[in-house]
Amino acid sequence: MDEIAIISDIHGNMTALEAVLGDIQSRGIGQIYCLGDLIGKGPHGEEAIKRIRETCEVVVMGNWDDAIVQEHDNPYMKWHQQQLSDTSMNYLRSLPFHHDFYMSGYYMRLYHASAKSVHHRVVPWVHSKEEREAMFEDSPYIEPLVPGQMPDLIFYGDIHAACTLPVLEKRSIINVGSVGNSLDLPKATYTIIRGKLGTETAPFSTELVRLPYDVEHEIQLAKAAHMPGLEEYALELREGIYRNAKK
Repeated sequence: MDEIAIISDIHGNMTALEAVLGDIQSRGIGQIYCLGDLIGKGPHGEEAIKRIRETCEVVVMGNWDDAIVQEHDNPYMKWHQQQLSDTSMNYLRSLPFHHDFYMSGYYMRLYHASAKSVHHRVVPWVHSKEEREAMFEDSPYIEPLVPGQMPDLIFYGDIHAACTLPVLEKRSIINVGSVGNSLDLPKATYTIIRGKLGTETAPFSTELVRLPYDVEHEIQLAKAAHMPGLEEYALELREGIYRNAKK
């Protein structure tokens, strides 16, 4: 049985990331895939990138990872840019849009937000059936393993709220939750998948893991770094409330 931990949306929260990596290690899971948004919101984007590079076999691009390498006049974005080395900025630019693979005979696709763009958000309980179905479609950003083949399972991040939802016959979307900025419960969240890598039919399962971590310590680190947006960051970490679903 192969096991893969899928993490997403670290957002520079090293307190939560180290808690999650420690839990993954304690379970003996050797493969970690990351669905992006390594930086932004939290104070330690540079450290998060380094740890992700050390520990993750697969990393795809998130909307923050794309946005941070663009030109900005916004002081908030500039502050987060200034925390990153040139090496880390170039690494974020190099990240792929998606990663496809087979497990237990299922065709899996991993990306950050949707098939359309890292910036195109789909919240299953807010957006239309058509938007949910479009999650399985190809786009200019997608290079399928087999042309014309539709994935069986989509794993994504972005919305910071874990869920599993059947969309098409025998096809589902699975949000893996957020490590560093969970907005459904105030805990670091990630997903484990278990099966047999490859096209051979075999048992398959998913497990959602929610970990308590020292939220107040993370807030104090952000305060010590004089991070802009501290009040909103602290509120989100403490309350874990999903706001602004359509934004």
